[in-house]
Amino acid sequence: MFAEGDAARQATDAGLGDAARQATDAGADFVGSDDLAERVEGGWTDFDVAIAHPSQMPKVGKLGRVLGPQGKMPNPKVGTVTDDIAKAVEEAKAGKVEYRTDRQAIVHLAIGKASFSETDLLENYAAVIEEIIRAKPAAAKGRYILSITLSTTMGPGVRVDPSRTRRGEIMQGAGAAASEGDAEDQSAEQAPAEQAEEPATA
Repeated sequence: MFAEGDAARQATDAGLGDAARQATDAGADFVGSDDLAERVEGGWTDFDVAIAHPSQMPKVGKLGRVLGPQGKMPNPKVGTVTDDIAKAVEEAKAGKVEYRTDRQAIVHLAIGKASFSETDLLENYAAVIEEIIRAKPAAAKGRYILSITLSTTMGPGVRVDPSRTRRGEIMQGAGAAASEGDAEDQSAEQAPAEQAEEPATA
């Protein structure tokens, strides 16, 4: 499973083997076994994704009550329990996101963080919509996406036009917002000059 800095190297040297070495080399933020399991069991969950080698699952299985409710429990179906630790870590670091539909055919997933730029959020949103459209079953008829709502973790939902599903249509908003921002900056810069001219014309 997932130790920081020198601790990661110590864990590798202590005999966790190739899997720990692969995780460390691939850039995993925390690497460990019993020590890491104990930290998580104590309530520590300061990480985005947990990846485990199959040999570690007897230890990881006991962490379900902590990781399960947060959706961080390693699962072979989504590639977070794997022999190819390096690939799994690299994909997680690159921003790979898993999604699934619930019983009401609703998809819940994160497209970014509040610290992301508007363009990055739109890029992620476009990638998600494209992937959902690509995965449309051949037997599906009628409107495939009925509604889309975006929100921050605890914020109100904002409805988004579900008919705009192509990347070009979605990213058009980023250009418009940037143009509006530039226009506001220019008008702010010009305002003092216009005010200065008024006394001369009076």
